[in-house]
Amino acid sequence: MLFFVDTANLDHIREAAELGILDGVTTNPSLMAKEGISGEENILNHYKTICEIVGPDRDVSAEVISVDFKGMVEEGKKLAGLHENIVVKVPMIKEGIKAIAYFTEQGIKTNCTLVFSAGQAILAAKAGATYLSPFVGRVDDISWDGIGLIKEIYEIYDMAGYETAILAASIRNPLHIVQAAKAGADVVTCPLSAILGLFSHPLTDIGLEKFLADYQKANA
Repeated sequence: MLFFVDTANLDHIREAAELGILDGVTTNPSLMAKEGISGEENILNHYKTICEIVGPDRDVSAEVISVDFKGMVEEGKKLAGLHENIVVKVPMIKEGIKAIAYFTEQGIKTNCTLVFSAGQAILAAKAGATYLSPFVGRVDDISWDGIGLIKEIYEIYDMAGYETAILAASIRNPLHIVQAAKAGADVVTCPLSAILGLFSHPLTDIGLEKFLADYQKANA
């Protein structure tokens, strides 16, 4: 399973890259705003910087903000032209599916976002989306089963032979990451904090403390 960080924070992206486990980045307008990035030129330059940090052959999702086919195509072409790493992130709406089908024909990678049902997942795969982003945490928020949705989509894609990669999004904690992996997700995207949480285990801390104490005794 690939690890993407879901952020526009350059320091977080650098830290994930330095760990040696970063496979890509996802962003959206909310994450850009959180970092104080505004204005088209600044946003486009920020995407370029992210691509430079992650290095070659690592996908960076950049989201369109138009909700009509023509606008999505214009924005998507501009984004895709920024850097070879760019994947055009398109919302799961009728015009979005049309845009994904168009981008697929043009050889432009896409990430279908705001996915909350298996039916939507089928539409995205039929249109040729490179990635599909089911929102695990947001599904849980409405008392449905986010990880169950990942499993359902995996089963459908496996039976149908769809090549769209399942990118588990709206990941809230380390447990979500493990559960998404078990459910069949190809990719997980989450804040850096969730990835760092995978390091933590009390027995690791206790064991390391004992090893160091024994070393000090043996070399006193």
